[in-house]
Amino acid sequence: MSIVTADLTTSADGFGAAADQTLEHPFGSIDQSRMHGWMFDHAEDNADEVAGILDAGAFVMGRNMFSPDRGPWDLAWRGWWGEEPPYRAPVFVLTHHEREPLEMSGGTTFHFVTDGPAAALERAREAAGERNVSIAGGAGTVNTYLAAGAIDELRVHVAPFVSGLTTGSRLFAGLPALDLVPVSARSTPYVTHLVYGRA
Repeated sequence: MSIVTADLTTSADGFGAAADQTLEHPFGSIDQSRMHGWMFDHAEDNADEVAGILDAGAFVMGRNMFSPDRGPWDLAWRGWWGEEPPYRAPVFVLTHHEREPLEMSGGTTFHFVTDGPAAALERAREAAGERNVSIAGGAGTVNTYLAAGAIDELRVHVAPFVSGLTTGSRLFAGLPALDLVPVSARSTPYVTHLVYGRA
């Protein structure tokens, strides 16, 4: 049976991104070499987790994960990943601004959903068929689906540093008390992988 998963890398104090996202700095001023080095510089030590992030039949992400823009779309913008994004499946982007689907090389098509998180998840489930759906981020989007009780497996990849941020995108921010079931934990020098199930 397919499930809804979510993967998010955070600092030890729970931040996934700073508030000052720009074109040059997709995650804002948070130290990205420390945050995501486990995935890009040490992928061989974390191969199962890297593969697990992309092992889904469809994805849902927030607009800020797709684009630095706010307000109406810059239609020249095609995502952070170049012409061949790593998803290779339908991706449903939450937004308040309509945009035609964007088909990329390698099997990824971005669909822009203006009728809310529940509608995006429903469309992703339909597109995924028997495969899992992944909530790809950022932290605000993961929090939205956690609050709705929609995530079956939460995978938090904790980088071993404190960001020092006071504002930004933070996992669990604004959520009520939430019971999680520990599934697994694994550490390397660059990250601790925590997996939780839904209570």
